[in-house]
Amino acid sequence: MGVDCTLFTRLVELSTRFQVTGRALMLGRQTFRIETPFRQRYEEALRAAGIDENRFAFLQEDGYSETLFAKLGLGNVETMDFSDFEGATILHDLNRPVPESLHAQFDFIFDGGTIEHVFNAPVALENMFRMLRVGHGMYQFNPELVWTFWRRTCNCRVHRCLGLKKIPGDAPALDFPDPAETGRRLRLKGRIPEGRVYLYYEVEKTEDSALSDSTLQSDYVARWDSHVSREATA
Repeated sequence: MGVDCTLFTRLVELSTRFQVTGRALMLGRQTFRIETPFRQRYEEALRAAGIDENRFAFLQEDGYSETLFAKLGLGNVETMDFSDFEGATILHDLNRPVPESLHAQFDFIFDGGTIEHVFNAPVALENMFRMLRVGHGMYQFNPELVWTFWRRTCNCRVHRCLGLKKIPGDAPALDFPDPAETGRRLRLKGRIPEGRVYLYYEVEKTEDSALSDSTLQSDYVARWDSHVSREATA
């Protein structure tokens, strides 16, 4: 797993709107290398953000990405993984609840594709919520889950939910709206370009955020809105 040119561009843009003042966490130790075919894209992203550095200033000798996050103001990231085989600083199995000592400890959490490898996804997501302080988190998963879990189950603020083509400039970003607001499931047939597409989203945990005791799919909630539910009649 690693930060490619597309994610680099988004992290640079994020750094213009958000700076980490507390602890930051990376799920899995992400690599960062310059993709030569897109070398100019790195420079364009930095110039657009008003950052007077060249792309090579964000590299580190071992190929990992802590320097990138630190120089963008996204924190001196700690790494959580199941094993220390890549030098993780916090060892934990995300299939299991995180200890209370990690609750509300991080202002920023970055997942470049770790949760998709965790079998117990609900527990992994609840772990992310519990570890976040009031602030931002960024993850890769499913558009429906972004809105259902983070917005309604956790009452968090979702700032962006986008589909990003891995090859920079190959296709515009796709906006994934909240199915509960549109009243229907996302229709993506014919909209997703060929090749790898990232799901990119930004979530803010606010003072009003809290885990509820149920997670219901958004489009069904919209359909049930004017009808009697099973819970109401129990």
